[in-house]
Amino acid sequence: MGDERPVTRAFVLHPEIKSDLNRRDAQAGLEEGVSLARALPELDVVGAQIVGLRDVHPGMLFGSGKIAEIKEWLIEADAGLVLIDGPVSPVQQRNLEKEWKVKLLDRTGLILEIFSDRARTREGVLQVEMAALSYQRTRLVRAWTHLERQRGGLGFVGGPGETQIEADRRAIDGQLNRLRKQLEKVVKTRELHRKARAKVPFPIVALVGYTNAGKSTMFNRLTGAEVFAKDMLFATLDPTMRKVELPTGDDVILSDTVGFISELPTQLVAAFRATLEEVLEADVILHVRDISHPNSEDQKAAVLDTLRALDVRPDVPMLEVLNKIDLLGPEDAALYDNIHLRDEGTFAMSAVTGQGIDTLLSHVSDLLRGQTRVQTLTLTWAQGAAHSWLQREGVIEDERQTETGWGLDVRWSPRQQAKFEKSYPDVVSGD
Repeated sequence: MGDERPVTRAFVLHPEIKSDLNRRDAQAGLEEGVSLARALPELDVVGAQIVGLRDVHPGMLFGSGKIAEIKEWLIEADAGLVLIDGPVSPVQQRNLEKEWKVKLLDRTGLILEIFSDRARTREGVLQVEMAALSYQRTRLVRAWTHLERQRGGLGFVGGPGETQIEADRRAIDGQLNRLRKQLEKVVKTRELHRKARAKVPFPIVALVGYTNAGKSTMFNRLTGAEVFAKDMLFATLDPTMRKVELPTGDDVILSDTVGFISELPTQLVAAFRATLEEVLEADVILHVRDISHPNSEDQKAAVLDTLRALDVRPDVPMLEVLNKIDLLGPEDAALYDNIHLRDEGTFAMSAVTGQGIDTLLSHVSDLLRGQTRVQTLTLTWAQGAAHSWLQREGVIEDERQTETGWGLDVRWSPRQQAKFEKSYPDVVSGD
């Protein structure tokens, strides 16, 4: 195919900085770096190494001896691109590219490439481009190629950017302003969609979790939807929403979201805040974990850190879903049998086999029903619009006509009550 991007031979390096007491496990870091690289179809990972160093060299990242050793690795592997699983300053990037005679991408740049490749909605694409421009603005040593690209990818990995033309800051600022204006229009459209959704009286159940934890596989099993689900980091980048019927017969909106990742660049957390708005509006959050992963606990910590950064309301109930129990040996899997009886907020399941899903959904039903409360309302005949709203929401349990209007017993969630009180502040409530 003429528009296919050529395959680039990539070498992954994970710097293990000994002076950083909070550093991640080096082997796990390297494996994640390789997984990130493999998430881009045009990259062929031809080598990967942990590089130990006492301190970061301000101009070159690594010391001269290590730089020479890495150069030998690159020549031997015939690599055209180096991926460094960590931050690299613009000066370090320029110096290392000169020294090694290859292109270089740091963790932020690589994640931006993947986000660009995966973004499905118009807003997702705009958010990625703005994050990429902000990142690129600090790196005028690189070619700015993706403004004219015909397809996905930001141009950091290959293509016309090989010539290293210096980008013009004013051009980037102009493009950022244009993108902001486009984004404002898109966000207004999403506001309208969200208002339309708000009329649907179904609670929102949001799936969150570390990237590749199995959220999309679970989403597909529950909804029958064909969401892109692959054993690949960042397989889903835009939230997908579908209606699902719970075992009780109640309907909910299930939302599948982008996977979180440790050390997610701050500009990307900001850029994707809007993409994760369904999580901020959720009635229940399901934190899906890959319990078979050796660093499952670290991944859990990264997700919880990201949720805190997103300012998710602390009162939203969150259930922990230990996924992929089908990948555990019989003894390990047995440890999670009926775990919800010991820890009522934790459930074990397999999105692939379906084991444990019914138990989880029953608890979600109980949780949502437990959030509702019965309240008595008094409406006058003049408040017919409020009466119609309650009928549409399906919350009226008992209705009595009075001389002046209606007496109603309603069962509703805090979200529905808040919505009603905002729209109809004059309605008198009892108890």
